[in-house]
Amino acid sequence: MEIRIVTDKTEKQQIARSVLETLRQWFEVEEAREDYIVKSADFLFFAAFDKDRPVGFLCLKETGKDTMELCLMGVLKEYHRKGIGRMLVEKAKKETADMGYSFLQVKTVQMGIYEDYDETNRFYRSLGFKAFEVFPLLWDEKNPCQVYVMSLK
Repeated sequence: MEIRIVTDKTEKQQIARSVLETLRQWFEVEEAREDYIVKSADFLFFAAFDKDRPVGFLCLKETGKDTMELCLMGVLKEYHRKGIGRMLVEKAKKETADMGYSFLQVKTVQMGIYEDYDETNRFYRSLGFKAFEVFPLLWDEKNPCQVYVMSLK
């Protein structure tokens, strides 16, 4: 498995589409999924390749002079639980720290609301993210937003 930074906007969108289209359990709203794909072209983009096949990706965006946000991530279902998400986050942590950022943050649905998102919460916590704050209405009342943060220093 190889993790690479992808800079070509078209390639970023192709990879995002190829992965997100298979993850409709989490990206079920077509308009939102398409919006993620379009926006992925402008993010710092990391991709995991099995030989030449993209099997996962992670996008970062700057949210402050010291902070990057892990704003989008996906790994093909058949590659779940093989350490690819962890490898993507580790590469992103190293690169953003080398760029001078101090913090990495991520948003997800608060623990205890949906079983699928509880797995996501456990994943982020296993990587060292710490619960920072919950915004009950950032998205909507059925999806309270949990913010996790991690120091890169």
